[in-house]
Amino acid sequence: MIIGLTGGIATGKSQSSKIFKKLGCYIIDADKLSRTLTTKNSKCLKDIVGVFGTDILNNNGSLNRKKLGSIVFSDKQAKTELERIIHPHIIRKTNEIIAKKYTVTDIVVDAPLLFEVGLDRVCDKVIVVYAEHSLQILRFMKRDNITEEEAEKRIALQMPIKEKMRLADITVDNSGTIAELENKIKEIYKNLKENTHE
Repeated sequence: MIIGLTGGIATGKSQSSKIFKKLGCYIIDADKLSRTLTTKNSKCLKDIVGVFGTDILNNNGSLNRKKLGSIVFSDKQAKTELERIIHPHIIRKTNEIIAKKYTVTDIVVDAPLLFEVGLDRVCDKVIVVYAEHSLQILRFMKRDNITEEEAEKRIALQMPIKEKMRLADITVDNSGTIAELENKIKEIYKNLKENTHE
């Protein structure tokens, strides 16, 4: 079974991913893949430099993520351009991993841009983790040490959480504690396992 896992920034997607890992699922983390794919001298990084120039590199030729981040988070067009370069690499790598692991274990594709990239199409079920907007803002500000204005701005660049919830098979409200989230994820996974064996 392939489970897609997504949500908004700071809604608890990564925490949910950790719970699935504890339950024995194999996690494909799209953010980690993106970091691996953009290492020094990689094909993907060369493509990015081709569009954004060498200013986004550190002196040693590696990607300056902070610099690139400040460009794409202040310019929607730049963000779209970056995604256009990275997404095909992420999709290809995800499909490679699924091909290797699929018969061995259940797979969770943990991707903030699951719908935007089209990775939902490879999943049997899609779960969206959400939280009340005010709580999401507070968590984001605390996590990244940013202002409320910055948090609102970055969240606004993403697909609206209500749209993701509409597209999901299962939604999880993570406005409570980690323990509550863990219980919800365990219950969901148990039900999914039971339904696939029917």
